[in-house]
Amino acid sequence: MRYFSIIDDAALRASAEALCAGELVAFPTETVYGLGADAFNALALAKVFEAKQRPRFDPLIIHIASLDSVERVADLSLLNAAARARFDTLAHALWPGPLTLILPKQSAVPELATSGLPTVALRFPQHDVALALIRAAGGAIAAPSANPFGYLSPTRAEHVREQLGEKVAVILDGGPCAIGVESSVLELVSDIPRILRPGGMSRERIEALIGAVELGAASTVTKPHSPGQLKSHYAPRTSLTLHTRAEMLELPWDSASAWLFFDGDTRNLWLNRCAINAGRDRIYTLSEHGNLAAAAAVLFETLYKIDHAGASVIHAQRVPSVGLGNAINDRLERASV
Repeated sequence: MRYFSIIDDAALRASAEALCAGELVAFPTETVYGLGADAFNALALAKVFEAKQRPRFDPLIIHIASLDSVERVADLSLLNAAARARFDTLAHALWPGPLTLILPKQSAVPELATSGLPTVALRFPQHDVALALIRAAGGAIAAPSANPFGYLSPTRAEHVREQLGEKVAVILDGGPCAIGVESSVLELVSDIPRILRPGGMSRERIEALIGAVELGAASTVTKPHSPGQLKSHYAPRTSLTLHTRAEMLELPWDSASAWLFFDGDTRNLWLNRCAINAGRDRIYTLSEHGNLAAAAAVLFETLYKIDHAGASVIHAQRVPSVGLGNAINDRLERASV
């Protein structure tokens, strides 16, 4: 495995060569680190599923670096007029960015990438390293998150190295991911658009552009139409219990547990009520001032730290269900299953 902490032309060239040779490359995006393979090489895609121990029924997201590449992957001619208008609006307003669109697939896309579905998950990320790598490797990279299936998504290159190690030919270290939760996934092939996975693009921003969208129910999904729809996912190894703010404030102190608060005010109220003077090394706060973007950016990294702290259980606080809060609560809910 080759590890590049300085991403220059030589690092990008080596990574692109590995991808073109059918190998796997971990790379940063604005959301989380991706485990990349040539989107049109079925043997390389099989390595992704093997490295992650990912079930074959869970489709991959294909990443592009230009709107000119869309129709290599998606067959927009199969969209009706209303869906095509929504696509054009969203693609021009929100790409590049943390939004994945479910569209009709081109026949050239291997069945393995789409788990046999007639649709494909397509994304145009907003990260200079990701875009440079995609262009250097031919314009389309299939990439789920670079972690073992079901576990926490990596937001730092060292998470990838620890979790996947020699299963990856190259790791590009682009520093911590800015958003910290995966992209939102929006299905455009239905009469009414549906968010299949809340993520880095808020429902409110999408609806401001195309009108009302539905929210898919992940808990009933047995064969996903997109990544991130399974009921149990994004989970630390340590058992996690999710609480409302009021419930969190009533919990008694337990030195064997870890405590994950959304904001400093809630944490301080709880600390004062419990009169805790010791054992604070297992008390964590996502955002001191209750900022949802800041909380999302450190969510997986914080859960990753807690998972290595040796606690028996994680008591986690729900965050407000607005904007990025929906994505944070979605990840916490799946982690608690």
